[in-house]
Amino acid sequence: MLRIIIVFAAVITAFNAAASSEAAWAKGDKALQAACLKASGLKAAKAAGAIIHYDDDVGYSALLISGRYPQPFMKNKPGKELCLYRRATQKAVVQEADGVLGKP
Repeated sequence: MLRIIIVFAAVITAFNAAASSEAAWAKGDKALQAACLKASGLKAAKAAGAIIHYDDDVGYSALLISGRYPQPFMKNKPGKELCLYRRATQKAVVQEADGVLGKP
């Protein structure tokens, strides 16, 4: 009987750990997207693809952002920026990336 209780407890613990891990990744992805969109200088900025998670040894994730340049001389031209998000510090930096996929 004790063995059954231990096995049941182990199964419940494993299930909860997997569920919270998925929830933690979803929360992290949401924070990443919010930080990248905030760091972007583009108008109507939005994610232009899926998040790329690098290994924990690297510690970064990447997201391509698309939108329109707000500067008057750019005349509302569409553009792209690459956002690198450092997971340890939750800081995002962006760089113009119009040439990544060809012409915007």
